[in-house]
Amino acid sequence: MIFGNLNNLEEYSFLEEQVKACFAYAKTHELAEFERGSHEIDGDRLFVNIAEYETVEAEERFWEAHRDYLDVHLMLDGTEQIDLNFIQNMKQKEYRPEGDFLPLDGEKNSSVILTDGDFLVCYPCDAHRTAVAVKESTEVKKAIFKVRIRS
Repeated sequence: MIFGNLNNLEEYSFLEEQVKACFAYAKTHELAEFERGSHEIDGDRLFVNIAEYETVEAEERFWEAHRDYLDVHLMLDGTEQIDLNFIQNMKQKEYRPEGDFLPLDGEKNSSVILTDGDFLVCYPCDAHRTAVAVKESTEVKKAIFKVRIRS
C-alpha cells in the first residue's frame, strides 16, 4: 500500500505507469463533478468508480481485497478512515471473480485517514476496510480507480 497526496506526486515517480495514469486523469478531469457510478477510461484496463456515502463505525463495514485489479482511492471531499492489514494475516473467504472481490475477516494492524487530495494505493496483498468514520459520521465523495494488473 502507498499513502500520499496529489500535491506531492513528484515523490512517487517509481509508481507503475498505470497508477500514474490515474493521477494524470484526476488532474485533467473535475472528478468532484462526476456522477456516482463507474466511468470508463481505458476499457476494463482502467476505470474510475465515483462513490458517495456516509462513514460509519468500523463494525458496520467489511474487509476486502482484489486479485485482478489494484485500487487507487482518491478522496475528493470529506474525511474517511481506511483500516488496513495484509491478507496473509486475515481469514480469507471464498473469492468472487465476477466482482474481483475477496472477502476477509480479521483485525486491523494500521489505518490511514484520507482527506481532500489524499490517495491510497491498495495492491492485491492489502486488505482494506473503507468508509470508517474518524470521529463522527460524515459524507464523503471519493474516486476509486480500478487498474487491471492480471488478465
